[in-house]
Amino acid sequence: MANKTEMLIQNIEKIIVGKRPSIEKVLAAMLCGGHVLIEDVPGVGKTKLVSAMAKSVAGKFNRIQLTPDIMPSDIVGFSMINPDTRELEYKQGAAVCNFMLADEINRASPKSQSSLLEVMEEHQISLDGKTFDLPSPFMVLATQNPVETYGTYHLPEAQMDRFLMKITMGYPTVQEELEIIDRAETGQEQVANIDAVMTIEDVQQMIAEAAQVRAVPAIKQYIIELVTATRNSEYVKLGVSPRGSIALLKASKAYAYVKGRDYVVPDDVKDIMVSVLSHRLMLSPKGKSAFDSNEQALEAIAMTVTAPANGGN
Repeated sequence: MANKTEMLIQNIEKIIVGKRPSIEKVLAAMLCGGHVLIEDVPGVGKTKLVSAMAKSVAGKFNRIQLTPDIMPSDIVGFSMINPDTRELEYKQGAAVCNFMLADEINRASPKSQSSLLEVMEEHQISLDGKTFDLPSPFMVLATQNPVETYGTYHLPEAQMDRFLMKITMGYPTVQEELEIIDRAETGQEQVANIDAVMTIEDVQQMIAEAAQVRAVPAIKQYIIELVTATRNSEYVKLGVSPRGSIALLKASKAYAYVKGRDYVVPDDVKDIMVSVLSHRLMLSPKGKSAFDSNEQALEAIAMTVTAPANGGN
């Protein structure tokens, strides 16, 4: 398992410099059927990371630039009458693929954003009384800029809850940025320069293997205690739901797989926790005054929960 994941990560790192933690989390999300929201300022490699991962797997990749004039039919497709048969025919939208990059998701209108709810949760499209199953694996990778809010539509809590993880890329270090501009100078940073190193069948096998990763009762109890702590904290207005508990368990198992293990340790839960849970809670007025972000509040709350001894085994 370690060879498979390392091969995929190294291929992505031909394009993305110094962002292994982000790559590992996106890969873990893929292996447990989850979706990822990448929130960061422009120019740090959000879109390039998604494109490089999709290019590394020989699946179908669609990209849609979400703007206020995008219609739900652009995403899920539409039915039209075939002039020859005079019957309704389904025309596919951008969601019919293995990897869909939804660029600047918060610029789409609420009506278009809502068309993604069934797609992301059920992996299917319901249209004109018919249901169309999406390919497997299916993954939505959305990007948004948290700084510029003019002309954007805030994602509702129900939409945010559909994302398994919310991650940030962050600025590179000085050495990493030197390598980035060197690659840009020679054209090595282009996604077109890499080839697929895996087939969809390989990914499906990895998904099946990741699902078999063991999480002992102590690990599950640790996850429940973390989630319960968010519900009981005076800093939190809306705590994490049971969907968040399930998501954290699935993500921890997939993350352990990416790390080359067939069992979950407490550090897997700690490493992935903020990305999986921070966007699922709402801070109270006291929480907003005490912390700068959901992530900071969650880290403080997690420190009150004792991790299992002996790695949970």
